[in-house]
Formats: sequence, structure tokens, C-alpha cells
Amino acid sequence: MKKQNTIISSEPGLTNQLKKGTTITGDIKSESDARIDGIVNGNIDIKGKVIIGATGKITGDISCAFCDIEGDVKGKLLIKNTLTLKATANYSGDITTNKLIIEPGAVFNGSCKMDPNKHETTGSFTEKKQ
Repeated sequence: MKKQNTIISSEPGLTNQLKKGTTITGDIKSESDARIDGIVNGNIDIKGKVIIGATGKITGDISCAFCDIEGDVKGKLLIKNTLTLKATANYSGDITTNKLIIEPGAVFNGSCKMDPNKHETTGSFTEKKQ
């Protein structure tokens, strides 16, 4: 059985940063915002905003309030408010969000479910697994 690491932060109002050249294998959970310019192989559960920089590469599910993607992401997205796929974004997977912004040049392969009246995007992937 492979041991899975979990990184947890509970400082609201601060931004966690994963710099280019850093790789994490395991889940990330935080009350704070996060900017990822490195590589994550695991799920991300953030209460605030997640920014995936142009050098960021994520393989796993992301659950958060707001998300801006500039890099490469493969996995399900559960975004409570707004998802923005920037011009350099390369995304593959299924999206559930209330608002979606796709800039010209962004690559999106998958499906998107939007229904701002039902608020189905509350919760997180980790909460549903329990």
C-alpha cells in the first residue's frame, strides 16, 4: 500500500506557494489561498482561491471557491464561484462551477456543468469521500 502524504494549512488570509521545481505527491488541504507553480500529483482542497501558474502541472481533483488556471491540469474541478482558464491553460476533465471564463488560446477538453441557482458546487471532493 502506497502511503499518501497530506499537507494541511489553517492560516486564513495567507497565500501558500509551491514554487517551480518543486513536486508534491499527495493531497493538499488548506483554509488559505494557494499559488502553484510546481507539480502536484494529488487532490487539492482549498477554501479560498487557487492559482495554477503557467509552469504549474496538476494531476488530481481541485475543490475551491475561485480558480485561475494558466498551466496544465488533469482532473475534476469543483469550483464554488468562478473558474478562469487563462490563454496558456491546458485543461482536461470535468468541471462543476457557477461561472466559467475561457480566454482565447486556452485548451479545454471535457465537460462543464453550470447551474448557479442550485448551488451544487458547495462542499469538496474530500468531504464526499468520507
